[in-house]
Amino acid sequence: MSAINMSDAKFFISDKQILSIANLKIEQGQCWSFVGANGSGKTALARALAGELTLMQGTAENSFKSIEWVSFEQLQALADREREQDESDFLDYQDTGRSARELILELGASDGELSELAHRFGIRALLDRSFQVLSTGETRKVLLCRALLQKPELLVLDEPFDGLDVDAHASLMTLLAQLVASGLTLVLIINRLEELPDFSDQLGLLTECELSVTGPRAEVAASAELSQLRHLANMEAAAQRLPAADPDAKTRKLDKETPRIIMRNMLINYGDKQVLAGLNWQVDPGEHWQVMGPNGAGKSTLLSLVTGDHPQGYSNDLTLFGRRRGSGESIWEIKQYIGYVSTSMQQDYRVTTTPKAVILSGFFDSIGVYQQPGDTQLKLAQEWLELLGMSQLANEPFHQLSYGQQRLLLIARAMVKHPPLLILDEPLQGLDSFNRHWVKRWIDLLVGEGDTQLLFVSHHQQDAPSCITHRLRFVAQDEGFGFVVGKI
Repeated sequence: MSAINMSDAKFFISDKQILSIANLKIEQGQCWSFVGANGSGKTALARALAGELTLMQGTAENSFKSIEWVSFEQLQALADREREQDESDFLDYQDTGRSARELILELGASDGELSELAHRFGIRALLDRSFQVLSTGETRKVLLCRALLQKPELLVLDEPFDGLDVDAHASLMTLLAQLVASGLTLVLIINRLEELPDFSDQLGLLTECELSVTGPRAEVAASAELSQLRHLANMEAAAQRLPAADPDAKTRKLDKETPRIIMRNMLINYGDKQVLAGLNWQVDPGEHWQVMGPNGAGKSTLLSLVTGDHPQGYSNDLTLFGRRRGSGESIWEIKQYIGYVSTSMQQDYRVTTTPKAVILSGFFDSIGVYQQPGDTQLKLAQEWLELLGMSQLANEPFHQLSYGQQRLLLIARAMVKHPPLLILDEPLQGLDSFNRHWVKRWIDLLVGEGDTQLLFVSHHQQDAPSCITHRLRFVAQDEGFGFVVGKI
């Protein structure tokens, strides 16, 4: 039988980080889940199991012949590869890159096998669309199909449920249960404790890049280590206070009467596909909105209109912060009122930088820092780093941090100027349960000051912070999506 046996193993992560595994045995047919705080080494463990990390000492025997690993980092690498191959600058038309079908099949699976799996995942309709234009949840499904079609003996999934809408989440859970029942050995890296599947009978806990507790799920879940971690997180979260607003915050304040967003009969086209067809929506002062809907419904398109980035905003009846789009306003006059974070932004944040510089860039609405921050801004950035528990990482390379740590820094970047409108697109994606609790607490604290309104996009209604007052929901119809708008 195939198995993984590790004893007193130490794996190289970076010059300053080592993954330590005292004892771990994964047997064929088992389903393991591993949990831990952001930066605890969960992704490093996934890489070690997939044979991607160098063993420094100890033993690590792995007799699985076919291993597939799916992670946010792989999604990032694939997106980067598509950008590098984009030849639009040399053509007289837009190079849309390869289709989802081409990326899935490039490893050698058959089109017939893909058709069956795509039907189970509900992605048949997007197989011939460009991978570059897919939503975060849709790209996750593409990567999962790509891995499963290799028929692995061992499948390692790093945060598999993040970025999936409710229906896709349920479908994947059912599919994974079937795969485990059929004998597949499965390893899940989980951020949400409530997402531990019933069919996962083995559990491991990581703390500070050390696999500290492993064993049957019931035993680990009841362990003192896990209880202590929950207790400390709850105590710290309850005591949080946000750093003050930056020195220029007063210049960005808005009046109490002007609607922040007005959209009238919106219509966005991507070729023959219509998105946001007929949307009428208004955000008035004091309102805090949650936007919900399936993958590919148009949520990201909606946000790009609000941030001023979508070119079709000029051809629609769109008013932002009291000014009609196309009336002579600059993009920076819009962005000065907005703090923003999204998964696509995190994927695009590829400049060589440090955590400290990431937070400072929020004062200037830039990717990177290109002007000298003031003393007050430097002080506030340090306070944010302390709030995040990353003071010791202030000058480390941003790209070497874990996905969850990067996400926390970008959330801080969005909040640092206490903006009139805070736009958070799936902000809790990639965060463990403790950091999700903290982020929701910070949002409520910021909104409670009275000068910031919230636009919060999430697949999960329970993810919304308590300040939410209104909800915009995308609802599937015969052709495309309709909208349900209302007060909670």
